Amino acid sequence: MRYKIVIEYDGSDFIGWQKQNHNSNSIQEILEKAIFKFSKQHVTVYGAGRTDAGVHALGQVAHFDLTTDFETYIVRNAINYHLVSHAIAVVHVEKTDTDFHARFSAKRRYYLYKIINRYSPLTIDRNRAWLVHTPLNVENMIKAVCYIKGNHNFSSFRAKCCQSKSPVKTIDNLSITYNHPYIDINISAISFLHHQVRIIVGTLVECGKGYFPPEHIKTIMEANNRSYAGTTAPSYGLYFVKVDYS
Repeated sequence: MRYKIVIEYDGSDFIGWQKQNHNSNSIQEILEKAIFKFSKQHVTVYGAGRTDAGVHALGQVAHFDLTTDFETYIVRNAINYHLVSHAIAVVHVEKTDTDFHARFSAKRRYYLYKIINRYSPLTIDRNRAWLVHTPLNVENMIKAVCYIKGNHNFSSFRAKCCQSKSPVKTIDNLSITYNHPYIDINISAISFLHHQVRIIVGTLVECGKGYFPPEHIKTIMEANNRSYAGTTAPSYGLYFVKVDYS
């Protein structure tokens, strides 16, 4: 039986989604251990997005297979019982067809990046938003968005360690909402390059600081060179919001 789960987590204390040989503090491995504790079955949990260390999730989707046909509420409650010491929660469980794959069946992924633009330090939002001290010209940031949306070669907006075969991606939506001092950047696409969202955000912030005009994004894009784009925004401001499958 294949189970599809929706997960929420605070990524602050984890090395990211994907398990690694030298460190057991990944969200994937912690979930697999929790599932084993109640089912006594070793499973592999496949996620829709392999979030980096510090990245949060409001609606990460994953799947796994069990030989036992449990009621979905039992699966949800049992996993959460064994996650009580971790900032991870399963918020939804459903049974699904065996041809469903959390990663490869995804049609669109949605991310949110949170910025707080003020001089005072953060308290409640510490490790949950990027504190930018310099006053930002949000109007210029919004103007720059049009040069990023759509289908482009995003070589300038990918990490050097990115293993994607092609740098070409389509940004379906990119929008900025501003309610001083809060700036929310929403972005969606079928898939993203490694660090693509964070580099886009870092570049928009540099535009907002006045380092370059909005139209300079075209030059950055055409350069196909990572050194032309802005800094990589911190991971802790990024949220994996949800996934579409239809």
